[in-house]
Amino acid sequence: MSTILLVDDDQELCELLIHWLSQEGFALHACFDTQSAREYLDNNPQPDAVILDVMLPDGNGLQLLRKIRAEHPHLPVLMLSARGEPTDRIIGLELGADDYLAKPCDPRELTARLRAVLRRSVNAPATPSVMQVADLQYSAVRGVANINDQDDIVLTVSEGRILEALLAAPGEPIDKQQLAQLALDRKLTLYDRSLDMHVSNLRRKLGPHADGNPRIVALRGRGYFYSL
Repeated sequence: MSTILLVDDDQELCELLIHWLSQEGFALHACFDTQSAREYLDNNPQPDAVILDVMLPDGNGLQLLRKIRAEHPHLPVLMLSARGEPTDRIIGLELGADDYLAKPCDPRELTARLRAVLRRSVNAPATPSVMQVADLQYSAVRGVANINDQDDIVLTVSEGRILEALLAAPGEPIDKQQLAQLALDRKLTLYDRSLDMHVSNLRRKLGPHADGNPRIVALRGRGYFYSL
């Protein structure tokens, strides 16, 4: 049974989600502010995933996301927001959220998204445990990349899955929908920039090639590829 940390100050919503997700086979622990969530993460075994609201009474959920990414880089995080601001979604994904839903959301969609991020985190990689393309090496087991055997670059689950897919066929474009299915375990919806934001984060972490050219290239209408 997967343990989920739910961080949201809407206690009525928490009760609804606990009831729904418990019936779906999840074990839920609810925190209603950032302080109690921090204490839970510091004093308990790591949960299997976190559902995190953006707006909390004693701080911003995005600040808590920074802590989670710093201390639990591979912990799947699904963010919620009632504000519906595109900037919230973009910032959340930039900070490393694995997925993002606007409130109110259909519990069935939330369950599907949650199962998707959990599958990405627990599925054994179909690719070799260590992939090497030119100067870049990626360990799927450890979730880290390095360039020329320098310091490890820690990747989120989503970033790692994207890099795996691109390194499996270097130089060959992968369609966005295909890449989303491989890396996010779902199709992209209209105006869904989740994949683009994860790719942007991955580009930033890896940096360019030694000659200044980008490692990950976007081809309009064709998708992305890892350049050689």
